[in-house]
Amino acid sequence: MHGTVVFTSFAKEAFPIIRYRTKDITYITREKCKCGRTHARIHRLMGRSDDMLIIKGVNVYPSQVEEVLIKHGMPANYQLIVDRVNNSDTMEVLVEMTPEMFSDTVSSIESKEKEIVAALKSMLGIYAKVKLVEPKSITRSEGKAVRVIDKRKI
Repeated sequence: MHGTVVFTSFAKEAFPIIRYRTKDITYITREKCKCGRTHARIHRLMGRSDDMLIIKGVNVYPSQVEEVLIKHGMPANYQLIVDRVNNSDTMEVLVEMTPEMFSDTVSSIESKEKEIVAALKSMLGIYAKVKLVEPKSITRSEGKAVRVIDKRKI
């Protein structure tokens, strides 16, 4: 049975954490380890119970990206594409333009992309490539947009 990892310390005095929920999904296995251990152990992490991503060691929430986009007058239709290139995480943000924005000049679109890149770097502390795309080009399933595509093989 799968569940989330929760750390608790009952043995230490004056330890302020009773329950620390990591929100990592895994399970306990009692199988013998290749190294010879026979104790119960936590299996390799299988995912998260929240929408947080760890990119280049930084905790990134899609809601932070959405906040930046809304502050810069962009619609909240976006998609995060996370990948690993040469052992380094990359993040690309595809943002749907409104029909009014789509008719603007290429230079104004490029300047808007640069503005959002700078704002994301300021908010998240990491570089994210931003690409403004045509209206209704981000696929939706059952009326809801798929926000995160994680292509990393972890």
